[in-house]
Amino acid sequence: MRDHAASLALYERARTSLLSGVPMNWMTKWAGGFPVFVAEAEGAHFTDVDGRRYVDLCLGDTGAMTGHSPEVTARAICDQAGRGITLMLPTEDAIWVGEELVRRFGLPVWQFALTATDANRFTIRLARRMTGRPKILVFNWCYHGSVDEAFITLEGDGSTRVRDGNLGPPVDPAVTTKVVEFNDPETLEQALAPGDVACVLAEPALTNIGIVLPDNGFHRELREITRRTGTLLVIDETHTICAGPGGYTRAHGLEPDFLTIGKPIASGVPAAAYGFTGDVAELLGPITSEKEADTGGIGGTLAANALSLAAMRATLEYVLTDDAFERMIALAERFVEGVEAVIAERDLPWHITRLGCRAEYLFQPNRPRTGAEAAARADPELDAFMHLYALNRGFLLTPFHNMALMSPATSVEDVDQHTRVFSDAAGELLGR
Repeated sequence: MRDHAASLALYERARTSLLSGVPMNWMTKWAGGFPVFVAEAEGAHFTDVDGRRYVDLCLGDTGAMTGHSPEVTARAICDQAGRGITLMLPTEDAIWVGEELVRRFGLPVWQFALTATDANRFTIRLARRMTGRPKILVFNWCYHGSVDEAFITLEGDGSTRVRDGNLGPPVDPAVTTKVVEFNDPETLEQALAPGDVACVLAEPALTNIGIVLPDNGFHRELREITRRTGTLLVIDETHTICAGPGGYTRAHGLEPDFLTIGKPIASGVPAAAYGFTGDVAELLGPITSEKEADTGGIGGTLAANALSLAAMRATLEYVLTDDAFERMIALAERFVEGVEAVIAERDLPWHITRLGCRAEYLFQPNRPRTGAEAAARADPELDAFMHLYALNRGFLLTPFHNMALMSPATSVEDVDQHTRVFSDAAGELLGR
């Protein structure tokens, strides 16, 4: 606490007006009893109100994967703010961004939202309307923002229950949602066989329970089963954009009916997008008619505002480029090599998994194939130790798990210094 006295003082002051002393409840997850308060952030680093500088490996849990306030985007935001922020009218930037999303992801038609949660919600509504089916399907321990239907999990006997911590669900998610394990095509096929599921909403790899990668051939089977059962496939790339400029979809040739994305595409300014195939667009034309356009449960007054679109254009054109991803992925590979060397040298029963420029260590020996396996082997006490140890030595990890993300501004020295801190932490745990 001595080294974070100013942050502690602000936290105590915040407790008089903010619930639990934070402006957003997730911020209670930080290790150490209270969050550090930020004075300024730039690139891959930030400085707290006590003057301590950190390498940011959390990067806003992907929202700042661009690095903090990239100059070109900050300049575009300032320029657009002087010309109008929100208008309920389109700007040319919307067309440019739409064309760029077509190029990156392959889906030919796009719409915009403010968060990936909204993009997922809107897509679910459209899928239900198109198919006339009431349910959706998600994978166990998935993450799709605060979508009500996704807060569901499997019990050991295969029954479903509401996820722990789900506040005031409007209905039991079992009414709206089926859930199966990732990498289990047989159970997936059984769940879709009755023909009552409008869409499968899927991360191409699980990302919020550690990184759980798909088995070879799983996505091919997922696409074949959904097509055969008349079920739409929605791929949520909000975290897996780390796989490359066109996300996991482009990197691995996926063919979704819908694709959703948010978080980093406007360098942290609230913005999201959802795209769909030409066949879907033909069906949606009459559904989203002029008569019911503002009462259909999709859209939003501030969606596609001029400021967000300007930020998206600058980010996609100049920041999250092909060259930037090449450097970021190389840094993540170096990060993994460093952690693996420590694990091998110390003979620890841990492992690390990489997805593009995202990496995560789990304190278990084997890579999980399902969300249930990853959740069952979690070690919250060890997670908390590692987060606090890293924070006190100038590294910020994602509070919900042990995720580290590379940005265009992250350096080789940042990565190598993390390896040294990780090695020191392991040595202290082992007493040597």
